Amino acid sequence: MKNLMYFLGSLLCAVLVAFLLHSWLVKQNDPGYVLIGFGHWSLETSLTVFTVAQVIGFFFLYNFFRLMGVLIRIPNQFAKRRRNIRFNRSQEALVAGLFDAADGNWERAEKVLIKHAAHSGAPLLHYLTAARAAQSRGALDKRDEYLQKASEQSSDTNMTVGLTQAELHLSEKQFEQALETLGKLQSINPGHARVLKMMHQTYQHLGDWEGLSKLLPSLQQHKVLMETEVKLLETETFSRLLKQTIAQSDQQEIQTCWEGIPEHIKALPGVANIYFAAMIAAGAGASVESAMLKQLGRHWDDTLLVLVSNIEAEDKAKQLQSVEQWLAVYPSNAVLLRVLGKLALKAEQMEKAEQYLLKSLNTEAAVATYQLLGELLLTKGDKDQACDYFKRGMELASAELISGIEDIRTA
Repeated sequence: MKNLMYFLGSLLCAVLVAFLLHSWLVKQNDPGYVLIGFGHWSLETSLTVFTVAQVIGFFFLYNFFRLMGVLIRIPNQFAKRRRNIRFNRSQEALVAGLFDAADGNWERAEKVLIKHAAHSGAPLLHYLTAARAAQSRGALDKRDEYLQKASEQSSDTNMTVGLTQAELHLSEKQFEQALETLGKLQSINPGHARVLKMMHQTYQHLGDWEGLSKLLPSLQQHKVLMETEVKLLETETFSRLLKQTIAQSDQQEIQTCWEGIPEHIKALPGVANIYFAAMIAAGAGASVESAMLKQLGRHWDDTLLVLVSNIEAEDKAKQLQSVEQWLAVYPSNAVLLRVLGKLALKAEQMEKAEQYLLKSLNTEAAVATYQLLGELLLTKGDKDQACDYFKRGMELASAELISGIEDIRTA
């Protein structure tokens, strides 16, 4: 309507101008003259008629070309309208699919999302949500298909698809596949917190303590875990790694593993005890005896003291003397007295061994102390007293076992 008004207004103005021009020419007694020749053809007319014809011709051609433009644009407009309709439907489908997924209608969510993914402004979101829905209903082959299509919609540096893929693998306990995906993501963005956290979880599930030990610096550097969590994880990781190496029963491997552990972890009594026990079991106790005694000087530990007594030293009397120095500091420590009794027994100092063991027994009764006293008295030939000590040790062990079972029941 607006265009029609513009056209009629322009036409009226043109007619008015032509009328004024004609009136002016009449007053001048000169209607004007126009001659157009083309080959053998010629056209003669007055200036007024020519002007009116020009105006009418202009408006005719103008509207003709406008009409042609409209006709040419009609297919594109229809195509654009169809695209808009599809886009709107895809957006509605995305919302409906997300609601269905939230409600647990996995199959319906998957169907509606995939149907409209190709016409969506966010096809990536369609495919990733459909992949989650497919996994939730157990269709892992469909999940992988949708993830592949999502990957085709994403750039090489886009982390979204990879993160979703790794998360889905983890939830299905497909740890090897998850680790492969996470490794690629880490090469793209080494400091990505979510990637590092999922790698940490995957290594733990796989029991890959060597891989986790290499990941620890990144976890700490990028503050993926709190400081206390990192310390606990470090302790667990290197303890497990050490135990894993110990299982190979190779003294050189154990030593190499120990040398690769950070100093602040080595200083922890629990970790150090694992190493010392492994070296003693591998027959290399003498090589770590001095380190064990130094560790005792820094941090007194009854478990470590017992480990020292298990070392088969060449000079047993000297070994006994090196431990006896602690009597001045811990004269009433039952474990120290028992260990001294054991070392004196090894050194064939029977009287001293019996004194230490009896004093330990008077301080605190222990099954190991009864066992050592029984062995000592058997060596001395007093079988009746030895049997009495063995019997009392068995009774104490039974009582401790029963007490432990009752504690479990009441817990």
